[in-house]
Amino acid sequence: MSKKQKRYFLPEDEIPRYWYNIQADMKNKPLPPLNPQTKQPLKAEDLYPIFAEELCRQELNQTDAWIEIPEEVREMYKYYRSTPLVRAYGLEKALGTPAHIYFKNESVSPVGSHKLNSALPQVYYCKQQGVTNITTETGAGQWGAALSYAAKVFGIEAAVYQVKISFEQKPYRRSIMQTFGAVVTPSPSMSTRAGKDILTKYPNHQGSLGTAISEAVELAMTTPNCKYTLGSVLNHVALHQSIIGLEAEKQMEMAGEYPDMVIACFGGGSNFGGVSFPFMRHNILEGKKTRFIAAEPASCPKLTRGKFEYDFGDEVGYTPLLPMFTLGHNFRPANIHAGGLRYHGAGVIVSQLLKDKLMEAVDIQQLESFQAGILFAQAEGIIPAPESSHAIAATIREANKCKETGEEKVILFNLSGHGLIDMSAYDQYLAGNLMNYSLSDEEIANNLKEVEDLQVK
Repeated sequence: MSKKQKRYFLPEDEIPRYWYNIQADMKNKPLPPLNPQTKQPLKAEDLYPIFAEELCRQELNQTDAWIEIPEEVREMYKYYRSTPLVRAYGLEKALGTPAHIYFKNESVSPVGSHKLNSALPQVYYCKQQGVTNITTETGAGQWGAALSYAAKVFGIEAAVYQVKISFEQKPYRRSIMQTFGAVVTPSPSMSTRAGKDILTKYPNHQGSLGTAISEAVELAMTTPNCKYTLGSVLNHVALHQSIIGLEAEKQMEMAGEYPDMVIACFGGGSNFGGVSFPFMRHNILEGKKTRFIAAEPASCPKLTRGKFEYDFGDEVGYTPLLPMFTLGHNFRPANIHAGGLRYHGAGVIVSQLLKDKLMEAVDIQQLESFQAGILFAQAEGIIPAPESSHAIAATIREANKCKETGEEKVILFNLSGHGLIDMSAYDQYLAGNLMNYSLSDEEIANNLKEVEDLQVK
């Protein structure tokens, strides 16, 4: 095989037939979600009013390492999978690094991101249950676009609450959702009690994923034959996204290499878990020493500066209490352009893995992320989403360390989406109109005070 091979693909018959559930192999299982009133652990059936029943079972499944992918979902995966594993020769040359850099290119999906990997099964399970309507939230709009398309594929009506600042910053992502037939509402809105309460308290609230989740959950709970779907954070989402890492395993084998580091951007954990967990199982079961690095925005640093506590997944408090690294459910993140990373908490599985030191986290300032994104675009010809640029920035940091030490380490990162609908953000960066955002320890501590009252005594 040529040493200069650029891209690695799997034939359709090698697309994985099972998702990987890391919960089954974790030595320390994630703590259970709790009923906020009783503080008692929830059972799968307790979640049935909100989610499709099969998703509830997947959420709390800590015994089965492999979950079969339904054939109807796998057939839809074939529209864009396998996604290519790419050797980033251009980036290596630009950096002058001896590191071997690979990226999994999830931007080639019909909606331009990895989010479709979970949207298709979530809507499929709703359809199988006879659900006619689904609701969801979206930040930058990648998940909303994926969910809208999946809903159209399986013949279900979709309502999307998009974080208000992203609704305004990214009008074409909204247009994509509407093209696929979804109803899109900027959040917080006056269409739900949750939205009205937030706007009454904060009239100029620009929205967050926490606010949009509150509105979407409320609409699902008050609409007949309607379920809520979520694009990140929850365990079943990471399960579906494991198709990324399972493919990458086979493709890295084709390339004759194995990663020393696996890197992904981090909002709630969907693409990080998707690319990392299949490789992490070898660390857990076989003692491999791969490093796993989550790259989050410095303006929303739940992994690097948050606290491991039980907290709500939304702002108003409709969700169960989740054990996670959090900045507090009332945290209002800065209006950075990486809208998909503006979430106050981390997924339950990732939080436990970080607590157990099976992974690590770094925070990236907004300007560093855009600088990295532009370098990558110039070197590899792909303009990355602002979210993905955080992973690229972390990759560049590690590649530069290899340049200093002379080590030929193998780095794999996930390019979770392209930035072709985020060009207004690039316009602002190139014009010098973007800024970094920093949080003081006092700001974080003040925001976590309310969370302390939620803890199990």
